[in-house]
Amino acid sequence: MIPVTAIDHSLSGLAWRWRGGNMDMGEIADGAGAGGGLGEGGARLTDGLVDQLLLSRGIDRLDLDRHRRPTLRDFLPDPSLFRDMDRAAARLADAVQSGEAIAVYGDYDVDGATSAALMIRLLRLLGRDARPYIPDRLLEGYGPSGEALVRLGAEGARLIVTVDCGAMAHQALGMARDAGVDVIVVDHHKCAAELPPALAMVNPNRLDESDAAAAHGNLAAVGVAFLLAIATVRTLRERGFFASGRAPDLMGLLDLVALGTVADMAQLKGLNRALVAQGLKIMARRENVGLAALIDASRIARAPTASDLGFALGPRINAAGRIGDSSLGVALLTTTDPQEARTIAERLSALNEERRAVEQAVQEAAEAQLPGQGNRAVVVLSGGGWHPGVIGIVAGRIKEKTGKPTLVIAEDADEAGNGKGSGRSISGVDLGAAVIAAREAGLLLAGGGHAMACGLTIAPGKVDELADWLDDRLARDVAGARSAKALLLDLSLTPGGLTPDLVEQLEAAGPYGIGWPGPRVAVGPVRLVKCDLVGADHVRMVAAGNDGRSFKAIAFRAAQSELGQTLLHGSRGRQLWLVGRARIDDWASRPAAELHLEDAAFAD
Repeated sequence: MIPVTAIDHSLSGLAWRWRGGNMDMGEIADGAGAGGGLGEGGARLTDGLVDQLLLSRGIDRLDLDRHRRPTLRDFLPDPSLFRDMDRAAARLADAVQSGEAIAVYGDYDVDGATSAALMIRLLRLLGRDARPYIPDRLLEGYGPSGEALVRLGAEGARLIVTVDCGAMAHQALGMARDAGVDVIVVDHHKCAAELPPALAMVNPNRLDESDAAAAHGNLAAVGVAFLLAIATVRTLRERGFFASGRAPDLMGLLDLVALGTVADMAQLKGLNRALVAQGLKIMARRENVGLAALIDASRIARAPTASDLGFALGPRINAAGRIGDSSLGVALLTTTDPQEARTIAERLSALNEERRAVEQAVQEAAEAQLPGQGNRAVVVLSGGGWHPGVIGIVAGRIKEKTGKPTLVIAEDADEAGNGKGSGRSISGVDLGAAVIAAREAGLLLAGGGHAMACGLTIAPGKVDELADWLDDRLARDVAGARSAKALLLDLSLTPGGLTPDLVEQLEAAGPYGIGWPGPRVAVGPVRLVKCDLVGADHVRMVAAGNDGRSFKAIAFRAAQSELGQTLLHGSRGRQLWLVGRARIDDWASRPAAELHLEDAAFAD
């Protein structure tokens, strides 16, 4: 019998290794559950399970207490740590006290919508209101438009706060300055050495930030906006603004922070993990009627998890910016009318279904080009007629399929015939920095982003040149990242050990997401007693072990892969190790544990 730790080539072609290099956790024998059984080396899996998960994710043993239950008290920095934070807070406080007209200019994705909603809800808590402005993805493109900023100023806004955009908007912010409009930029995208002419640029990824502030470079824009909210309330308190009443409780805004952070694929480490952990608690209280309506429209009948934010709630808000009315997300997250909230949430769900159809067509066309990519380090795909609103999703899908950073470019996306591109990267390869460098080298008309995602505008006929340039620049980084890739395991179980109680214990080390991966368990050895297709391309199975216990498993979107085909047609009578995420199946009369399959390997 091949032990799970000796798998060097799984059905997906991967080696399996313990996360952290040498885990002292292993098999739970004879269905004893998470409270019994001995791990490899004799470690008993009791309350130490959470600690083992934290240690394997890089937490120092002396710092375990702070990370077991992450709180803002333990992780929140002083907002004044960041450059321009105090200047931004003072200017916002001035506007609040004087009753100045304020506009909030957001990006059209979830991070932009939640950031804009947070600023608007903050100002309402302070007795003021703000006008939201979300650009049209197709007509205005990414980032602040100088014309729009000037127009907002002409219509009365003397202060504009841009959220999740503006870090590279030199021309647009110059136009606003010349028109006498003050602009505060709240962003997290990569910056160039020369900053645009904003009144204040609050961004932990400024190149001139201190090391202590730059350590928070993984914040989503909504996290930066939350810090600005804290700084603004503190400034008003120091000025005596709340002398006749209490300052607002900003904890109620954390549901927005959690949603934007997870949906923008920000790493859930340190402060971000604390923000999401506390934000999920706020979201469970359903105080934001828009979020409550979105949860209902997503058919989530329990308290949302981090996974729900990324795969159910986030895509619905994103759908508005991709193929519909980009202002719907902010409208939903700021409304106080339950009926309006239900109407918008239903509209977003309908748009999400339309988005899926559009996405499938673009993905099929893009994947048809993969054979022509050869051995390029970065996959660069482009085509005419591709909807710019879904290219980011398609890039993410193809990145997962190829294991390489991927750019997908919609040609002829504007009246000048320029292409609009979106990219997704792999861990260890900073695609955002490469795109900024390509722009500075004259290969792009515009471009920016962060390590894991980017956007760009490219002139006609430049795609091949860009692909060659990225190949030269990133080949070594990609090779290093891919050579180090292995499927990292946290725990091995017999089928009897896969229980709801175990799932609950594993979830205690969450919330999980980018940079803080959910526990991956190996279950086996098992034989498949049933394996078939469900839906379009999911593989569903029932597995039974030598301990007499059985469980359900499902491999999503795997039917056409080597893994899926082997499970369906080549596993009869053979023993397997199955690897994936343990989840609760609550559709049955009694909750049961199931496995969301990621990989498998023969055990005989």
